[in-house]
Amino acid sequence: MLRDFKDNIDKNFPFLFEKKLLIAVSAGVDSMVLSNLCLSLNLNISLAHCNFCLRGEESDDDEAFVKSFAFDNDVKFYSKRFETEPYAKSTKQSIQMAARKLRYDWFSHLSENNGYDYILTAHHADDNLETFFINLSRGAGLHGLIGIPKYSTQLVRPLLNFSKQQIITYANKLNIKWREDKSNTSLKYQRNHVRKEISPALKRVFPNILSMLKSSQENLTSISLLLKNHITKIQNNIIIFSNSDEKHYDINELKKLDPIETYLYLLFCNYGFSDSNEILKILKAQSGKQIFSNSHRMIKDRDVLILVSISHTHFKTKKIFKDDSRVNLTDLGNTILIQKVARISDCKKNSIYVDYDKLEFPLEVRTWIEGDYFYPNGLNGKKKLSKFFKDLKFNLLEKSKILLLCSNSKIIWVIGHRQDSRYISNKYTKTICKISFK
Repeated sequence: MLRDFKDNIDKNFPFLFEKKLLIAVSAGVDSMVLSNLCLSLNLNISLAHCNFCLRGEESDDDEAFVKSFAFDNDVKFYSKRFETEPYAKSTKQSIQMAARKLRYDWFSHLSENNGYDYILTAHHADDNLETFFINLSRGAGLHGLIGIPKYSTQLVRPLLNFSKQQIITYANKLNIKWREDKSNTSLKYQRNHVRKEISPALKRVFPNILSMLKSSQENLTSISLLLKNHITKIQNNIIIFSNSDEKHYDINELKKLDPIETYLYLLFCNYGFSDSNEILKILKAQSGKQIFSNSHRMIKDRDVLILVSISHTHFKTKKIFKDDSRVNLTDLGNTILIQKVARISDCKKNSIYVDYDKLEFPLEVRTWIEGDYFYPNGLNGKKKLSKFFKDLKFNLLEKSKILLLCSNSKIIWVIGHRQDSRYISNKYTKTICKISFK
């Protein structure tokens, strides 16, 4: 196996020989064999162990076991204890998903702070088989059926070509020690059902299933690449505006795609929109209709479909206290400046002058809500913000980005657009206050 492992590294991961590597080690046979193989090739490795505190003394014994192995082999060792169950409850995740999130976040932190080039995990061919059927049961598309990638960004999985049996045989042959995690046999986890019941049955009927799956997934990967290139060309024709947070699609061009349901899925599934019929409905809906995924918001604005990151559109209300002269709006990267001045020197779009004595602190910076109104400077009487926005022909997304500066719930300034006449400095004003948006 060592020779095959070296051949695999030479062919697929030659860059590992000159890099600083961090191996995720659980104490199980897979990661212990991976660690031994890497040591045999004199790779520059360190070990990282997660103690999820889920099995009492057994979890602590796993940690001590890996620590001892690292010491015996003069390898740098990291470990961290996680309160996994409380974290899973607070984030409303399964134990397995919570542990995965904690694990990879910590690995990334270690890598960034200690200069590791790659993180190695001990996923093998049987893991890939299990993942394939789990994804299949969830109705996964092409991407989900491709399986576990050999590498992605910083993660490298050099054991994917090897079966679980090959790994165990190698460990026994070289007398490599490991520890068994009893939770891996518990049928309360879906993956263990696949591992203990479905995989063995498939191997009995199809002895070569691991190599067959590998071949099929290589074909699927090639098809996926061709499809990705095709979709990129399609996007170039239908996207009329794009930046890091926002994309605008020409609805008339979208409607020309055939079969439209398939194209809508391929164009938007990576943004959390997997229901083509739901997207089709918004294309046919009135302007202003919107739908949400966990990460994005999709809005119809006349003949344009707007896709925007939810994190980009969410703004938390910010308070400005009496002694504040500078307030950072960290969500946006902007700043509010407040200063008392002797006179009005200029009137620019991003600054206003107000009567300081009319302000009631704390002031608030917030987004608009239905029913908001103000008294626009230059207009007699009040006006609803919805009507003000309509006059400016703002779409739903543009309206959601507008910020208001308020005093005791009353609008002082529609920032960057119009000041409220009730707070404007006049000849009776004793203290002039300049408020700027940078």
